Amino acid sequence: MIVHNFSPVLVDLGLFQIKWYSIAYILGIFLGWMYAVKIIGLISNNNRNFKPIQKSQFDDLIIYLVIGIILGGRLGYILFYNFEYYGQNFLDIFKIWQGGMSFHGGLIGVIISTYIFSYKTKTNFFKFADIISCVAPIGIFLGRIANFINGELYGKISTLPWSVIFPNGGNLPRHPSQIYEAILEGIILFVIINFFALKKHLLFKAGYISGLFLISYSILRIFSEIFREPDNHIGYFFNYLSMGTLLSLLTLIAGFLVISLAKKNEQNN
Repeated sequence: MIVHNFSPVLVDLGLFQIKWYSIAYILGIFLGWMYAVKIIGLISNNNRNFKPIQKSQFDDLIIYLVIGIILGGRLGYILFYNFEYYGQNFLDIFKIWQGGMSFHGGLIGVIISTYIFSYKTKTNFFKFADIISCVAPIGIFLGRIANFINGELYGKISTLPWSVIFPNGGNLPRHPSQIYEAILEGIILFVIINFFALKKHLLFKAGYISGLFLISYSILRIFSEIFREPDNHIGYFFNYLSMGTLLSLLTLIAGFLVISLAKKNEQNN
């Protein structure tokens, strides 16, 4: 059994603080950007007949992605998880440093911002989305590690030897569900997506990697929700489904629709 005693603050200068959560976002975006550039170089060299997006295009896309992640993640959390509270405390919406971000909201934000950018540059949306799908697990991994450091989104009560007593979770040991999610949605998802993208060359077929990402993430998230404590103010839908599970079922369906669309486009070309 482990007692959680991590501080969410990395550097405290009194009036100014640097928190682990902020570092996770910044580092996730930076490492994802660097890896995306590497992928673009690899696919350019491996298939001369395939016209990939340019490095400069992805560089320009980054600001759109940052805005999409922040706005989508925050608005998603408000709408999906805590609408009643923020409806009564409107100004708290802007206090992002206090936490409260939703992966599914961030996903929607990224999709919208990428679509806007692809429309402006007259580029196939899925050429951007497929690259983003390859690098997204990096940010997810770091975000879940930050969740663990913050002692939030903890798991259900457990008697396993690696169980953790969280400051806000009472005196009973719990599953470190954030670590489970970091492994599943970060490491394992990264391996799956990049194996099919690079080893099986699915990046040369626009849309397949995006669909595979949605399907794989959804399955891994639904599994991890088994160990995660649901939000107290939400609980379960139909006595079994957490909000995370419900949203992941929708992205699972969306993933199959995306692959179906990719196959249809491939047949028509």
